[in-house]
Amino acid sequence: MANRIVTAVYVKSLNGTDDLLNDTKPQIVFMGRSNVGKSSLINSLVGKPLARSSKQPGKTHTLDFFLINDKVYFVDLPGYGFANRSKDELEHFRKLIAWYLFTSGAPIKLAVLIIDVHIGFTDYDRESMELLHDHQIPFVLVANKADKLKMGERVKKLKELSASYANILVIPYSSYTREGKDKLLAIVSLK
Repeated sequence: MANRIVTAVYVKSLNGTDDLLNDTKPQIVFMGRSNVGKSSLINSLVGKPLARSSKQPGKTHTLDFFLINDKVYFVDLPGYGFANRSKDELEHFRKLIAWYLFTSGAPIKLAVLIIDVHIGFTDYDRESMELLHDHQIPFVLVANKADKLKMGERVKKLKELSASYANILVIPYSSYTREGKDKLLAIVSLK
């Protein structure tokens, strides 16, 4: 099965430049606001607790690299927006993310922008989409925590999200039920 994760290992955490960024293996970036469930989503994709997850937002402070199937890196970025951090720390995270995405030269294949389906798009999400588009980084939207909505509300929220940005794929996802896992793995294409 081409899109199955067989091996997933933590490689290292970066807070700036590193030789790992010169590795030619493609990088799949997982990004979103704090407390959106980035680390839990990565753990559900790989099938084990690999990325640090917590009920407290803002646990990821670095660029965390995981080698998947010895072929591609998953990169867990610090969350943006709300977090129990000082303005200086939040500005550091913002600069670190912008540097990595737009000027580090890392071979980014795809950004997985994770949003909370309950909340919808925040201003930070909209800004991220504009920047990814402007820098020609392909991205997909993942509407996380889809299992927490009743069917009627879920259909309405997903329709609103899809209507907001034409031609952008929105994948409903649940780290708990694994809904959307196969679809997302097919898109990140681990071949």
